[in-house]
Amino acid sequence: MENLERLKSWKGRRVFVTGGTGVVGTNLVTRLEGLGAEVTSLVRDWVPRTRILGPWLSGESGVNLVRGELEDYPLLERTIAEYEIEYIFHLGAQAIVSIGNASPVGTFRANIQGTWNILEAARVMSGYAPHLKGICVASSDKAYGASKNLPYTEDQPLGGTHPYEVSKGCADLLARSYAATYDLPVAVARMGNIYGPGDLNFNRVIPGTIRSLLAGKRPEIRSDGTPVREYFFVGDAVEAYLTLAEKVRDKRVRGQAFNFSSGEKATVLEVVKRITKKMAMDRRPVILNTSRHEIQDQYLAIDKATKILKWRPAYTLDAGLDITIPWYREVFG
Repeated sequence: MENLERLKSWKGRRVFVTGGTGVVGTNLVTRLEGLGAEVTSLVRDWVPRTRILGPWLSGESGVNLVRGELEDYPLLERTIAEYEIEYIFHLGAQAIVSIGNASPVGTFRANIQGTWNILEAARVMSGYAPHLKGICVASSDKAYGASKNLPYTEDQPLGGTHPYEVSKGCADLLARSYAATYDLPVAVARMGNIYGPGDLNFNRVIPGTIRSLLAGKRPEIRSDGTPVREYFFVGDAVEAYLTLAEKVRDKRVRGQAFNFSSGEKATVLEVVKRITKKMAMDRRPVILNTSRHEIQDQYLAIDKATKILKWRPAYTLDAGLDITIPWYREVFG
């Protein structure tokens, strides 16, 4: 049964979501619609296969679609002003490590310039329309960079080395700078490897493995299979963002960064084997070992989120896969 307090808190709220066609964005927009929010989403490219992600992408719901890029500052300012936005979820980014290595400037423009554009537009418009109540900015566990001090805690310095890591670290710092300098109601979410229904980035291990198996092929692992990660179900990620936005005006939350994760560690190879077993497919993975400049082991401490936000993950990896695999079977099987 839907939480009545949450229904009341989001009904009629004017919300702007960037990155609405990503795995988190798609599920967040759908969730906010269900809660009765008035949602506006920024969409850069119209990719035909995104129609499967939800009726709102085809204009079949009440979601307002704004076509454009994060690099277009006037567009962002206009959107925040004309739709009288109260909450912003800035999820839009170039989100793939290997693409960051191949196209660093494009990654920096989307992830760094895109973030300062959102924050600056919010700062300017907050002076004219003080109805802006909260901004949640997506950072990443990659912003910490490689470290032997695991799990990462929020008081550790950000230490990215390669383009994607650096871009997320810069966005993270920008968000907290705007909160400290201009008193904007900003908070930052640092999450690990998110998976679940709606993820069409098949170079990620979970959707890529499922698609390969559905096609009768052996799944490919770009690394040597040993990197350790936490795989974070998108339903938990959505609830984390809603919780962060609902509490962003609290002085313990405003201007702060929070880790969110499942707390369940696994190697890439273990995850691929688990998916293969669940799908009852006899396909040994192909270990390519071609990935470069990727962090070996990463996992997050979530004590700060559980203590201050009263948030906890609801899904184990098995439970999340039991929802995710049927979605891909239905769409691509």
